[in-house]
Amino acid sequence: MDYRDRHVVVTGGTGALGSAVVSALIEAGAVCHVPFIHAAEAGRFGLRDHARVKLVGDIELSDQAAVTSFYTDLPRLWASIHIAGGFAMSPVAETSKSDLMKQVDMNFVSAFLCCAAAVRNMRHGAAAGGRIINVATRPALEWRMGAGMAAYTASKAAVAALTVALAQEVVGDGILVNAIAPSTMDTSANRAAMPNADHATWAKVEDVAATILFLASPENHVTRGAVVPVYGRS
Repeated sequence: MDYRDRHVVVTGGTGALGSAVVSALIEAGAVCHVPFIHAAEAGRFGLRDHARVKLVGDIELSDQAAVTSFYTDLPRLWASIHIAGGFAMSPVAETSKSDLMKQVDMNFVSAFLCCAAAVRNMRHGAAAGGRIINVATRPALEWRMGAGMAAYTASKAAVAALTVALAQEVVGDGILVNAIAPSTMDTSANRAAMPNADHATWAKVEDVAATILFLASPENHVTRGAVVPVYGRS
């Protein structure tokens, strides 16, 4: 896949999946713009010194003004990939409104604001079209799996609905919008949290990144409004 001279935003690009996506994009020739909120994120990011990686700090993705300013300062984008988010387990009866809104802000509001800003960016200039990729989750498609983490599940289900609705809204602009829905991914954090699980069945971040890379690529001519399961063998 040829991303040469194409500018791509990757939110959450300093995390496990985000790093795999940025690495694959760089290998394909892209210029990656990676917002972050905490300095420690940039400090541990292995690609921070790469010439085609542009780290931008102090970006709170649930803040409309911050997101608008970030995207306004960017060159014309080819793709915007929204991986940033958060996870929390909590039974409904033990979940406060504050807990709920934190999940909504981290997962749904951040994706919504970045989608809106990306569309505005992609509509400018002579070149038409672009790609937007969101990240939902398996429980967002299989709701019963969300027991014990309903706030997270609902916020990610909203991301899935946003993806499908937006895909129809902007198809006339040549912008293809899709999402992936991962199950548990094979990361060091997940292995530490679930040491007795069958890690061999989990999706590898490099394989999930490859799915994102295709959906965001110029080679994807027709897929839009999809929420693609990336479950591995779990």
